[in-house]
Amino acid sequence: MKTSRILAVLLIVAALLLIPFIAMQFSDDVDWSAFDFLIMGILLSGTGLLIEFVLRKVSNPKNRIIICGIVLAVFFLIWAELAVGVFGTPFAGS
Repeated sequence: MKTSRILAVLLIVAALLLIPFIAMQFSDDVDWSAFDFLIMGILLSGTGLLIEFVLRKVSNPKNRIIICGIVLAVFFLIWAELAVGVFGTPFAGS
């Protein structure tokens, strides 16, 4: 992968993580720890880099859409589980 694309993904992840960080300054409803930021940073970075990899390696547009949809679905399922415990695993949020 080109370094510029990896840097773009990381900058987007940093910008997305600024949203809860700024919200924490104005509201007590958002209460993230450093561990929460670390996990979400890993999850967002991994998803972004995996989608970038799929877009580079898969040439058929239909397959690209299907694979990227699966990657995003897995991302949203993991996010929901960590946030509210949809499936009741030990990793669920409080």
